Amino acid sequence: MTADRLRFVLFLNGVFIVALAVAMLVPAIVDFAVDNVGGAITFLMSAAVSGGLGAMLVAAFKEDQVDLTDRRTGLLITVSAWLSVSMVGAIPLYNSGLNLSWTDAVFEAASALTTTGSTILVGLDNMPLGLLMWRSLLQWLGGIGIIVMAISLLPALRVGGMQLFRSESSDISEKPFPKVRQIARNILIVYVSLTLACAVSLDIAGMSTFDAVNHAMTTIATGGLSTKDASIGFYNSIAVEVVTIVFMISGALPLAFYAVFLVSRGKRSAIEGQIIPFLFIVATAILACTAWNVSQGMSPPVALRLSAFNVTSIVTDTGFATADFSTWGSFAVGLFFMLYLVGGCAGSTAGAIKIFRWQILVEGTGRALRLMLYPQAIVPVRFQGKSVDEMAISNVRNFFFLYIMTLLFLSLLVMTTGLDYLSAISSVAQAMANAGPGLGPVVGPATNFASIPDTAKWLIAFAMVIGRLELLTFLVVLQPWFWRR
Repeated sequence: MTADRLRFVLFLNGVFIVALAVAMLVPAIVDFAVDNVGGAITFLMSAAVSGGLGAMLVAAFKEDQVDLTDRRTGLLITVSAWLSVSMVGAIPLYNSGLNLSWTDAVFEAASALTTTGSTILVGLDNMPLGLLMWRSLLQWLGGIGIIVMAISLLPALRVGGMQLFRSESSDISEKPFPKVRQIARNILIVYVSLTLACAVSLDIAGMSTFDAVNHAMTTIATGGLSTKDASIGFYNSIAVEVVTIVFMISGALPLAFYAVFLVSRGKRSAIEGQIIPFLFIVATAILACTAWNVSQGMSPPVALRLSAFNVTSIVTDTGFATADFSTWGSFAVGLFFMLYLVGGCAGSTAGAIKIFRWQILVEGTGRALRLMLYPQAIVPVRFQGKSVDEMAISNVRNFFFLYIMTLLFLSLLVMTTGLDYLSAISSVAQAMANAGPGLGPVVGPATNFASIPDTAKWLIAFAMVIGRLELLTFLVVLQPWFWRR
């Protein structure tokens, strides 16, 4: 890693920090509008500190010419940006007057920016509106950042099989700017349009305008932070739940590639091959959970309503809740834990392993079984009607192995802080999937993460970031050979 590339990484981090400082003006305006002058001043002071830090980095490390096709530079920009903005995003929370420790502030900010939705805050119903807006805005900004990263960087870096979609992102390694800017613009149009549509729909369904805007931002980002302690369950409204289900699924579908579809004027995108399997998994999980709840004594209408919302929330990695599903029995707990690992489509705001990797793993395993009987047979692995090369298959298998091993290793570390097995492993699983609630009485849907030890909070926040960065992106930067010239 050369000095000029490191300088450019610091320069871009400064740009991101300045942008985040500008975003802090939005909750300041909200607090001014409701006569919460103290809250507004807190955000303005935080914006000044953050903006000053970012401006210093921009001025000190500006580089005129840097080779942006270098993979090391792209990896380091991605990892460092998510870490730096998580720290800076915590500043208003730390200074908010809620008496949060720095650990709690960073946990909340990282949860928001990675669109995880885990929270340590209580009393949301009476919290200053500016703080509620800041959490939602962080999730919304994190969501668009995730989509741009998924379309522009990960395919070129071959992260866990993402090279399958390299052609969809216009060969980023050779044309880093014109096409990416065009795609990013259309991504933003789709993202903003869906957010506005969700906000209007929730407002019509019965939410207040402020709640509708906040929930729209966190729904499309599949983030799940709410303005109420009881989450969506506070409203007890079928209309609100139906609207939220529709837009949670919309956020988990490949939004980035809808933009590619618009840019290419009707050309089909390879990512479309994930949509039907994803919807099939959602529907199957809802039916299975409904059948289980009926067998446990729930009436069919109630079982269907609760299962449809909460299953969709977890499989899309959103994290809203209308009930404490960790109390539904062993089958339900096992099902929800498995759903943590599924995730949405590549090119969406959803996290976890993602559908296309499951498709390739299943196809590849089927081929391996067949070759045991017919070793000379030619059995291609196909995705969206095209053969998948061995490099992509290998990357997907490596991703699965590292994902599970990282999940188990971090779970063991969290257990050393005193959490029980279910709380520890579900906390890490939901964090790596960016899903929100854990399982069990300590970190379940009816509680939050405020009571767990600080060490566990740092480990879970770390899991949020590496899960959001598709795991391999982060792990590569930790290798000694990454830093050699």
